[in-house]
Amino acid sequence: MNSKNQLNVIVDTGCANLSSVKFAVERLGFQVTITDDIAIIKMADKVILPGVGSAKHAMKNIRAKGLVETLQNLTQPVLGFCLGMQLMCRSSVESSDGEIVECLDIIPIEIKALEAKNQRLPHMGWNTLTSITEHPVFKDINVGDYFYFVHSFAAPLSEHTIATCQYGSEFSAAVAKDNFIGCQFHPERSSELGSKIIMNFLELPILNSKSKEPEIS
Repeated sequence: MNSKNQLNVIVDTGCANLSSVKFAVERLGFQVTITDDIAIIKMADKVILPGVGSAKHAMKNIRAKGLVETLQNLTQPVLGFCLGMQLMCRSSVESSDGEIVECLDIIPIEIKALEAKNQRLPHMGWNTLTSITEHPVFKDINVGDYFYFVHSFAAPLSEHTIATCQYGSEFSAAVAKDNFIGCQFHPERSSELGSKIIMNFLELPILNSKSKEPEIS
């Protein structure tokens, strides 16, 4: 299948600026569908999990839509933007009442408050990548390239870190595990380099098996 004819899906979490993500994909010449339909998400060749807002609100919506198991068991390439990346992780402290938010637990990372030290929060605006691990989504992306960030919570450095950024302290600018990839920055708001990351993702090889059945204990 030509990558321009593949089924690309943006998951409707009910709390994200979906139109900007949709326009970013369409500008690259790809069609994309915004949906929370489980059958369509399972059929997709590529899945984008966007995010704006709080982890607690987003996970409440995801659970209400019955999407948790579906998202956890996808085997096609999945790309998370900002909060979408954090939702892939085990948990987050992003809650107004201080409660630990249980997330999708796809990547074993706990999202913590960003240690900005004397820097202003949220970390908002353009910042550079301080390191990059070889990964197909980062093809032709270099250390020192600028991307657009808006966040007060972050993934600490771990074995799943594939890019880093510095703001008061170093944090994961991108993480990956198997077919799941997440960017703390907003590719859809990061000009040509952000478009390059989205293009790299959309051009990843299409998998034959797109979802797996949950294990029965």
